[in-house]
Amino acid sequence: MPGHPLDNPAWTSLTGPHETLAERKGRAARYLPDVAPFAALPLEPEPQDWADLAALAGPGETVVIAGPLRTPPEGWTVGMSLPGVQMDGSAMVVAPDPEAVVLGAADVPEMLDLVARTRPGPFLERTRLTGTYLGIRRDGALVSMAGERMHPPGWTEISAVCTDPAFRGHGFGGRLVRAVGAVVRERGDIPMLHASADNVPAIRLYEHLGFTLRQNLTFMGLTTPA
Repeated sequence: MPGHPLDNPAWTSLTGPHETLAERKGRAARYLPDVAPFAALPLEPEPQDWADLAALAGPGETVVIAGPLRTPPEGWTVGMSLPGVQMDGSAMVVAPDPEAVVLGAADVPEMLDLVARTRPGPFLERTRLTGTYLGIRRDGALVSMAGERMHPPGWTEISAVCTDPAFRGHGFGGRLVRAVGAVVRERGDIPMLHASADNVPAIRLYEHLGFTLRQNLTFMGLTTPA
């Protein structure tokens, strides 16, 4: 029987709602390189799947796989193995925010700058194409944002939740998570998210907002054979 869409979220995104943002070869898939670093394989990949991913990414290139801990074939290099959590937002109370503005192409330089200073996770030149991104501004400057990333069927990941250090403590992050959640729910999807397992303050915030732990997973940075 088919598994749950969140069991392998990048795969179900890339082979489903985000297929227009994907590159595929056989059963291997990845986001376009300027959209996101995530790649995906079936939950039980065969040697040919690994070979297809290596061909898709190119020699000596790094991809990120989110899911159960896997041992890659000989020739691959593991550069990162980050324990993470996947959280289900079915019970989250969502609410639009009157100060939240939709961020678009013209806002990308500010979005990239905010991400570089706060490091919420991968965010590239065209990551905004994965969904709606909302921000809060103060004196014209972008000080907080959150948006949509992976899109497994029926679910949407809330991601890139970050706030300028000078403006933390005002509740902007929680407000924007709820506001993005309202966009997700209006579309008929259920919010979900991922976080580093050691990011205790973020996990506490998400639990306060109504998220519950669904599963533990690992983010692996893998470099293809040279």
